Amino acid sequence: MSLGINTTTPEGIVLAADSRQSYRNRKGMARIGSDNASKLFQLNKRIGIIVTGLAFLPEDGVMKSISKFIEQFKRDTEVEKLNVRDAAERLHSLFDIKYEWQKRLDDAVKKINYDFKRQGFEVLEVKQENYMIKFRYKDLQGNLKNGIGGIDVITLLVAGFNKDGSYEVYTCRIPGEVQKKRDSKEKGKEYGASWIGQVDVVSRIVLGFDGRISNLKFVNDTVREIGQTEVRKQLGNLQYAIQWGTMTLQDAIDFCTLMIQITSAMQRFSDGIIANPGDMPGVGGPVVEYYGIKVGIAKEVTPPHMLRHSIATHYLNGGIDIRKIQHFLGHESLASTQIYTHLITDDQREERNKLHPQNRTKRKLI
Repeated sequence: MSLGINTTTPEGIVLAADSRQSYRNRKGMARIGSDNASKLFQLNKRIGIIVTGLAFLPEDGVMKSISKFIEQFKRDTEVEKLNVRDAAERLHSLFDIKYEWQKRLDDAVKKINYDFKRQGFEVLEVKQENYMIKFRYKDLQGNLKNGIGGIDVITLLVAGFNKDGSYEVYTCRIPGEVQKKRDSKEKGKEYGASWIGQVDVVSRIVLGFDGRISNLKFVNDTVREIGQTEVRKQLGNLQYAIQWGTMTLQDAIDFCTLMIQITSAMQRFSDGIIANPGDMPGVGGPVVEYYGIKVGIAKEVTPPHMLRHSIATHYLNGGIDIRKIQHFLGHESLASTQIYTHLITDDQREERNKLHPQNRTKRKLI
């Protein structure tokens, strides 16, 4: 599933994602396929894309990676002429056709009917509504049950600068809609963060809750009593008051990286929530970032290896042990990490050695 995050600040835009790729096997079980997959793509010098959800789609009877469709889109389209909204709408249209989601939704309805009847349940209603499947049935004891199902979703986050220097951020859900998240020309939408994919941990940290709160009985009872608008308003008081408009670009990079690393750690140490255990640990592998700097006009999105390079050099200059940096970058060989040391001058190396824990004066407790 993966996790993708965008943070937009006065200094620029950051896009970040993990590198884990998962898939469903023939039994429908989620499996980890790779921890080195690309989820971030540079559409042109001004616009970047994050993709989460389905990693493969069939074309002409062959399963192809989502990245192949994006690369084909870049070859077939004059991408340098696109503004951010055009890019979002065209990519949404492309995957809306390629996914054939309506057929998958129809098949899911048939499967729900078949599975319930096979178990001896009385199916009262199964219907499609807003790209989801709602159903009602009676179990073997005659108890009335309600449920919601659906199909796997492809989600895109498209962010970047237009030719006039303005910027926008959009999310695209397939099946679903295109939604504007950030707009430099719209008051109240200039700065902030958006996330797609396995977002429950980030949502809990920043918002104070995640979307599954709507599954709790007391929440539904409260919605019926005071209305959904008032419930959302009161829950909004749990959100951290983050001053996105004062963030530097480095702050944004640190925030995105931290959220992905925390999500990966929580998935490692937990098995989902008590109400719904067995979550797929879909976030993992190295964190990759793109960033675009806004200084009067749009600047080129920096390739992820350049950012990793600068971070590694920064850590070395700060006295961080090289083996810790090796682990952070996900390098199997220490020799790969040592490549980054060539930017450290003799003066910097001397300063770094002074800061290294092994060379610091030992203090005694008294």
